[in-house]
Amino acid sequence: MEIGVTDKIVKKRQVFYLPGYDPMPPRRYREMYRREGQAQAKISGYALSLSAKPDKNRPYNWQVETEIDGAQTQTNVEFLLWNDIVQSSMQANIPTTFWLMFRTLWLYIHTGALLGLIRLRPAPMIAALYPVGILLGQLALAVLLGWLTAAMVGVVLGPAGWLAGIMIAYLVMTVFKKYDGRIFAYYLLHDYAYSAWNAAGYPPALRARLKEFKARISAALDQDYDEILIVGHSSGAHLAIELLAEMERDGAIKPDETHLALLTLGQVVPMISYLPAAKTLRRNLHDLAQSKTVTWVDFSAPGDGACFALCDPVACSGVAPENQTGPKILSAAFSKTLSAAQFKKQKNQFFRQHFQYLCAFDNPGIYDYFTITAGPMRLSARFEGKAASPSTQTRCTSYYRDMSDV
Repeated sequence: MEIGVTDKIVKKRQVFYLPGYDPMPPRRYREMYRREGQAQAKISGYALSLSAKPDKNRPYNWQVETEIDGAQTQTNVEFLLWNDIVQSSMQANIPTTFWLMFRTLWLYIHTGALLGLIRLRPAPMIAALYPVGILLGQLALAVLLGWLTAAMVGVVLGPAGWLAGIMIAYLVMTVFKKYDGRIFAYYLLHDYAYSAWNAAGYPPALRARLKEFKARISAALDQDYDEILIVGHSSGAHLAIELLAEMERDGAIKPDETHLALLTLGQVVPMISYLPAAKTLRRNLHDLAQSKTVTWVDFSAPGDGACFALCDPVACSGVAPENQTGPKILSAAFSKTLSAAQFKKQKNQFFRQHFQYLCAFDNPGIYDYFTITAGPMRLSARFEGKAASPSTQTRCTSYYRDMSDV
């Protein structure tokens, strides 16, 4: 994309990245940015290099330098660290995990949130129910094998056969959990449960991290950056929304700010905003949606079955203000921006597709993660005048639209 003479050239940018519920450490994200960024640069014909930027006060960051259409840009990316909190929340044993599964499923059923979400977008709810189906299937197989073992051993050892059956059933479940890195059933179950049971407010550990991160964003506003870009992926999107909404309410964002922007990717906001306890999230959505200072662009893709594709998270939550200014809903259009072979390869890999926003595209259209986060144009300039996707969903199917008074 050529840079017009009237466009604001970004020479120095600060990116604050908020990941979703993910045990993956920051260095994995850094290496993914390096690998995919260089692949995208080769495809699109520009230069991109990445280097670690050691700082004892901010150890989870890296620096990116690009040259695009003759414009040189330096970007510092800072990462919200909470993968250790995620890892801690995933330590439940097998019985506790199943108890958590039934509690979470019942929460969505008896509140009507499950029905509302299915009416909004069936695809992500299939992904949400995937771990339930897989775990119940694993349990059924374990019980069957345990019963068969008990029956066969019982012929020889009598009642001791039942003990052998129980041991076999537990061993089968243990093996399934050990290799969950291939099917993500336990991971996804803990992801949905963590968000659902913290819908009324984040636990103290995460709240402290967010408070510190918000302070870093506030400090960056007083420095000489041409753009400060907040990026929230997956459930990191509603973390980013909360931070910026709070900053506006606290007066940390000056009315004349023009270089602050929010990019949300593959958002799953309705999974939380449709719950009765999510009053604060609905307030944050309502407030940020009428901001006159924060440029908010939301990208998703119908090919990503783990997100609420092309759903306006504000309108679909039933809290759109009359003077709504954001977000602008745009499509990453995986079926067009990926090659036919790559799209076919990823079609049934929903976890890989959910991370495609952070990766290279064979035929990038309006969406190129690396030129957006490290290129010479502000988010506001890049998408100024760009019409929202005609497939944008604004219909609200939630039974809960009340907001907190914060």
